[in-house]
Amino acid sequence: MNISIVGTGYVGLVTGTCFAETGNHVLCVDIDEAKVNTMRSGKIPIYEPDLDVLFERNLKAGRLQFTTQLEEAVKKTDVIFLALPTPPNEDGSADLSYILKVADQLGKLITSYKVIVDKSTVPVGTAEKVRDAIAKNCKCDFDVISNPEFLREGFAVDDFMKPDRVVLGVSSDKARKVMEELYKPYVRQGNPVYFMDLRSAELTKYAANSFLATKISFMNEIANLCEKVGADVDMVRMGIGSDPRIGKRFLFPGIGYGGSCFPKDVRALIQSSEENKYDFKILKSVVDVNELQKHILISRVKKHFGKLEGLKIAMWGLAFKPDTDDIREASALVMIDELLNNKATVTAFDPAAADNVKKILGSKITYAADEYSALDGADALIIATEWSLFRTPDFEEIKKHMKKPVIFDGRNLYGTDQMKELGFTYYSIGRKNIV
Repeated sequence: MNISIVGTGYVGLVTGTCFAETGNHVLCVDIDEAKVNTMRSGKIPIYEPDLDVLFERNLKAGRLQFTTQLEEAVKKTDVIFLALPTPPNEDGSADLSYILKVADQLGKLITSYKVIVDKSTVPVGTAEKVRDAIAKNCKCDFDVISNPEFLREGFAVDDFMKPDRVVLGVSSDKARKVMEELYKPYVRQGNPVYFMDLRSAELTKYAANSFLATKISFMNEIANLCEKVGADVDMVRMGIGSDPRIGKRFLFPGIGYGGSCFPKDVRALIQSSEENKYDFKILKSVVDVNELQKHILISRVKKHFGKLEGLKIAMWGLAFKPDTDDIREASALVMIDELLNNKATVTAFDPAAADNVKKILGSKITYAADEYSALDGADALIIATEWSLFRTPDFEEIKKHMKKPVIFDGRNLYGTDQMKELGFTYYSIGRKNIV
């Protein structure tokens, strides 16, 4: 098929590249000319494992192309995906201005049947707004579809090429047949394609992310209770995770969720509920718990040392999760801000996200070249992101660099018995402290 992707952010670029991988001709559109030229030259503007291989292969084959001209995309393609940003407004609602602006432009450009696909995460009713915006200036037949993405950063290529499920909100048999054909190569093993009405498809994405965020906040509450009653959250996690009704995933306690999806989508669903005069009490609590959890390690640092002022803190990890350079709503940034406000100094190392943090914090913190040099003269180490690199470090090397071996582990990477045997002072989440 001939496909265009409007917007080459994280979702748009992964979507376009993976569609090209199965033989489709994909034209990606972005208004940023410098970014388009960068991608034309073979460079990817985001960090995502395995994406570079597919990108380079399809770029060389001519199946993946880039343009700044929306008109060119409309003329050359039959299926147009909208992968545009929907940033939160001040009240938490999704800003649809980017999508509706493009929809208005599409109405002036479409001269034959097209399928317009909302790939962005959007509130219920957006497809209807897109349809109305296009219809104002369009006299020909077209369909608007809702096709929410379920891509995990760090695993996005695999998630797209081998999806657990594909959700499609459609309103015509003609559009349904187009999308069945498009997604056929990705569900050959029998994974389901769910066709539903537009509004149900739009709500499905918000419901999925909000439920997962709820699981995370619930386990963080359980972890905090474990510390009060003397239980071990790892044991509790295994005990409940073995129940197939609950499942093992998203039960790891930590220092709160972040990223571009969970925080934004939870707030958007709360706001959407309020607009429809429904008080979504559970999700409001999820947000409150998550915000508090991001501060829990710093309170322990302060309690251990008696103060924060003058401390030199090493931090491993800046991204909101491993295998990405995404720092949006990252717990590390919240902790850094609290440390700096209390006159501590921070030296950080992250394998991928340091450059993005520099754009925000500049020289307010120090950026180490590797994990061990970040520890030089440090009073304590805070682990904020569970990169694989940090899972089996040289503990004797850690001791050599630090003033004293003190670790505040926000991701429970190490066993408490192990840390006691090695002579570390060790604080983690939902387990006994080794002091």
